Amino acid sequence: MKKIFLNVDKYQYDIHSLFKAFHGNEDVKVIISENVTTETSEKESGFEDAYATVNIVIKEETTEYIKGLVQVKILIDPKAVESAEFIDYLSTSKNENISTSGDSSTFDTSKNALKKAIYRALVKATGTELPWGNLTGIRPTRIAMNLIDKGKSDSEIYDYMKNTYFVSDEKIALSISIARREKDILKEIDYENGYSLYIGIPFCPTTCLYCSFTSYPIGAYSKVVDDYISCLEKEIDYVSENFKEKTLDTIYIGGGTPTTLEPHQIERLIGYVREKLDCSHVKEFTVESGRPDSITRDKLKAMKKMGVTRISVNPQTMRDETLKLIGRRHTVAQLIDSFNMAREEGFDNINMDIILGLPGETAEDVRYTIDEIKKLDPDDLTVHSLAIKRGSRLAEVIHEKELKGELKVPIMESINNTEEMMKIAQKGASDLGLEPYYLYRQKNISGNFENTGYARRAKAGIYNILINEEVQSIVALGAGTVTKRVYGNGRIERCDNVKDIKMYMDNIMEMIDRKKMLFM
Repeated sequence: MKKIFLNVDKYQYDIHSLFKAFHGNEDVKVIISENVTTETSEKESGFEDAYATVNIVIKEETTEYIKGLVQVKILIDPKAVESAEFIDYLSTSKNENISTSGDSSTFDTSKNALKKAIYRALVKATGTELPWGNLTGIRPTRIAMNLIDKGKSDSEIYDYMKNTYFVSDEKIALSISIARREKDILKEIDYENGYSLYIGIPFCPTTCLYCSFTSYPIGAYSKVVDDYISCLEKEIDYVSENFKEKTLDTIYIGGGTPTTLEPHQIERLIGYVREKLDCSHVKEFTVESGRPDSITRDKLKAMKKMGVTRISVNPQTMRDETLKLIGRRHTVAQLIDSFNMAREEGFDNINMDIILGLPGETAEDVRYTIDEIKKLDPDDLTVHSLAIKRGSRLAEVIHEKELKGELKVPIMESINNTEEMMKIAQKGASDLGLEPYYLYRQKNISGNFENTGYARRAKAGIYNILINEEVQSIVALGAGTVTKRVYGNGRIERCDNVKDIKMYMDNIMEMIDRKKMLFM
């Protein structure tokens, strides 16, 4: 465990995220201690097991601005009391939220001045630079998009991202290209008078080791599916009545695994959507068909009949041994059969997801997966970097090992995404004629990389961009879903549905009332 001692109750989340970005699967703990000062010696009692100390000193604070400094010491070898030290200055105008940092030649927020100091010290201590620099947020393309909206040139955006966040040249170029592509794809979307609809189906054949989404085994819950759909219909009735003056742009049925529904249930649900809502302006209708072990020809026929235009058939990897390890009870052969069957049924916009950094996989495994996917020729490829999510079974396995003192076990040592893996996937997408069109990051993401969607022109997932850039309201139905209201000034408010299926169904009118309050 990496223990970080901090002298004030402030910025813990950003400090934790940045140290975690440098130290992958190791646990990081930020501890508040008033004993940390500019004169603190690591030899003093209480800091022998510290990996780093962060000392924030506020020298002057008024209603208009705050000034101070931050001192970061990272202990390379605590016994030898060696440290990588960096001092930067906090100085921010509270009214304008911009400030001078360091030599007063650059503008910054006080929080980013702190992150700069930590980043520089960590680079000095580890000899490693991160592809996204000190950025800990999940939507780096938004920075580029906001600057484009302000009329900034590519060179001005480059200078800002480089000087403010230390982002690598490659990631800056990627951010700019995706931001411009997103703006082109969304140019016909009416953010203010339009909305998108998300419907969550929280059932899966089995739960994958890395997954933290709301999901329940279909085998144990098959008898409640029809009642669950009845509750979805009540939520659809609410949307029908309250959004009839709005334009429905996209529909996305996700999960879980929506194709755990039987063909007649698929027709029932989508049929009700089409009966109650005006779908004449819908630009994209996606059903996440994800798991090949849930796909049948009859289900594909039902989706096609009901006007679904885009589906996912997700391998995650093309190695059977890895699929078994991560809890996906299907084979590569089943995946290939499902994909070909979808093509035979007329689906001309099929997405495939892969995950880099899965336990035990190497660059050669990624290359093999990409080569096999190229044979299938999907229209959209989403490349994920494994994120160890708090609610996943994978996180539980790691935690169990830590409690037992087993800090170095094969599953931890083998979870590792690399730049080489990312480049293999990127080249594979390019070979297929796919261009990057959306990007997001997650907490605890392997290798401090990102998740990127690649697609052919006119096949990019519009909903994916809308949900990540948060520029349009999304009404979400079903257990464990989150509705977002996006106001004209960019403000966002949310309301959620409870995750537990029984609680969701028992309290369906409360779930609807939450949306009514949000959109009053």
